[in-house]
Parts: sequence; structure tokens; C-alpha cells
Amino acid sequence: MNQNKSIFSFLIRLCFTAKMAAHGIISNTLRSFLTILGVAIGVASVVSLMGIGEGARQSVVEQFESLGSNVIEIKAQHTSVEFEPEFAEELVERVQGLEMATPVFHTNATMKWRRARGTVDIVGVNSDFYKIRDMELLSGNFFTELHVKQRSPVAVLGYNMGIGLMNGRNPVGQSFTLEGTTYRIVGVLEQKGAGNAEDIDDKIIIPYTSALKIADKRTVDQIWGKAASKEEADLVVVQLGRIFKRKLGLDQTAPTGTSGGEEGTTTEYVDYSYYGYYDEPVQPQIPNSGEDLVTITSLNQLVQEADNANRVMTLLLGGIAAVSLLVGGLGIMNIMLVAVTERTEEIGLRRAIGAKQSDLLLQFILEALYLSAIGAIAGTALGVWGLSLFERYGFSTAVNFQAIEIATIVALCSGLLFGVYPAISASALPPVEALKRQ
Repeated sequence: MNQNKSIFSFLIRLCFTAKMAAHGIISNTLRSFLTILGVAIGVASVVSLMGIGEGARQSVVEQFESLGSNVIEIKAQHTSVEFEPEFAEELVERVQGLEMATPVFHTNATMKWRRARGTVDIVGVNSDFYKIRDMELLSGNFFTELHVKQRSPVAVLGYNMGIGLMNGRNPVGQSFTLEGTTYRIVGVLEQKGAGNAEDIDDKIIIPYTSALKIADKRTVDQIWGKAASKEEADLVVVQLGRIFKRKLGLDQTAPTGTSGGEEGTTTEYVDYSYYGYYDEPVQPQIPNSGEDLVTITSLNQLVQEADNANRVMTLLLGGIAAVSLLVGGLGIMNIMLVAVTERTEEIGLRRAIGAKQSDLLLQFILEALYLSAIGAIAGTALGVWGLSLFERYGFSTAVNFQAIEIATIVALCSGLLFGVYPAISASALPPVEALKRQ
């Protein structure tokens, strides 16, 4: 019975103390507003800056992921090192874990569509390209391996190209000309979005045999492959590295031949025709700058590196913004100290009529928590509104709920921390001393 009575008494005192704390804030509207504003600005800074950082991170990761999962890019960095297109098929046979591969050739050509004429970007690939890059077809089909072998004049359009030709109507089955040759449209790709997948939405995809014919070339400078899994992708990169080390003549176990030089001398070279390079053997000249002749890149690794780099940037932005939360906490302490000085009479009267030291301590702590809680709510709303404003002007943003949670907790903790000292000062004031200061 006594225990229930004491609990009831505590709840009554707590309710009255909470009302007194709310009254203390309302009775000093301007001062409370300025304190809340300081906390709100700190929370809004954290929410908005971390939201901008998170948006940038997601945008970069999305751009890499739009190129496909478990994709490996092999790119020649020097004109002396280019690949025969058939070498892509050879790599699939030789490298365990490499499911498919395609030569990739970029060029441009003059396109004529009805009465319109202009220059367009062309991508020459084989029939596995859309599978490697995880692309879907909006309509029609992708061209087949038979189309590639026969140099068939067929084309698959990127989303923007397909939609733009006939103002939204399906262009599959229609024809256009590239450099005087009539091409039939067999498919349209799903939309990837601006800046994603190397702007594939604005390009025309044709068999690489046809693209090489347009450019009057025999070799390509890129090969794209797809591994069976993330783990396999790492192993494939290692195997490809060893293969190309031999190709570049950097491995003494690579096959060699002899060519004529000055009388009485011989010059060793790597037989690149054995590996699918130029028919004429070319001695690779490694630039003095140390640049690689061939780069082998796993896009999974690029995604991970970009993700980590942007996370660090987001945390730095959050850390910079968190300084304003510290300033807001100091503002709470200053305001509460002023409140203790100004409300000496109130404190003395409350102590005189029976208020305990713990009641005054709780009252001032609650006031600090009220101010920081209202500031956190207002700051969150202001930060989210700021993100929508940034997004309206073209920035990539994302509401980071973890940032909101952290900012709110830090605001409440700073209010509690910086409100403790003023609360202790108020509760420790003797009643007689408080009444003398009236």
C-alpha cells in the first residue's frame, strides 16, 4: 500500500514538474525560440549534408551498377595493342569462370531517317552484349550470332533513340540508313537513365562486324566479359592478368620467334598472332610514364571502391555539420544559466513551499530536453525540405534515416548534457538565499 502511494506521489510530482518546465519555456518565448533555432540549424545541417552525400554515393554506385554485375572490362591503352574480335570467344574457352565475352567497338556514322540526317553514336558488339550488361528489351529482340557472322544490317536502339524516332510509337520493323546502308530495327532497349550505362539510351547497337566495316577496321580496343559470380570475377581478373602478361612479352615463358635484323644479329619478339593480336607481330613499347598497355578492370571492385569513398565523404560532411550541433548545445547551456539567474525568486518560492532538490533538478533538465527535442523535430523537417530544394536544382539527394536518427540522438544528448550543470546550479540554491535575492 505504501509502495503504491509513493509511486502515485512520484507521478504527481513528475506531472507537475513537467508542466512547470513547459511553462518556463512558454513564458520566455523569444529566448526559447532562439535556443530551438540553434539546435534546429545543427540538426538540419547534419540531415541535409549527409543526405546530399548519400545521394551522391547512390548516384555513383548506380552508374557503375548500370554497366552490369560481375562484368570485367579489358581495354587496350595503346594503339600497338588491339584485339582481333574473335579473341573474345577464345578467352571464354581459356578462362575458367568467364561465362561470356564480347568485343566492343565505338564509332559514329551519318544516320538518315526519312528526311532527317545527323551523326549518331554506334556501338558494335556481339549477341551476348545485352546479357553481359544486364539489359532488358522494351520491345523486339536482340540480334543473333548469325546476324553477327553474316554482317547483317540490323540494329537495336537505345531507349531515347527508339522513343524519339516515332514519337513514342514502336519503331521495331522500321528501317534507316547508316553511311548509305539500310538497317532494320529489330529491338529497343529498356531505359537505363541519363548518365547510366555509358549513355546507352542515346546510342545504336549493331553487330561488331558491321561496325568495323563502317569504320574500315579489323581490330577492337575493348572486350567486355561476364563472370559467373562475384568470387569468380576476382579469379577471372587474376587469370586474365597472367594471360596478358604473357601477351605483352613480360613473361619469359611466352612463345617467341625470330626476325631479321642487322647481319649477324637476331631480334626476339612475341608472336602476337598466336594470341589473337595483329597478324604482324608488334614489339610492345611500354611508355616511360609507366602506364599499362592493357587494363583489366572488375566493375564489382569499382563499385565497392566508389561506395567506400563516398561513404567517407558522407561521414566527413556529417562531422562538419555536427559542429553546429555542439554550438546548439552550448546555446542551451547559456540560456539555462541565464534562466537560473532570472528565476531565482521562482526557485526560492518552490523550495519554500516544499519542492525537493530533485524536483528542481528534473524541471531544468526537462526544459533542456524540451528545447532540444523541439529543435530536433524542427531541424529534421528543415533538413528534409532542404534536400527537396537541392534535388529541384539537379543535385542527387537521399533522405538518410540513419543521419536523422544520429542527429536526433545527439541533439537530445547535448540538451541533457548541457542542461545538467544549470539544473544542478538551480537545485543547489538554498531557499533563504533565493528569497534574499528578490
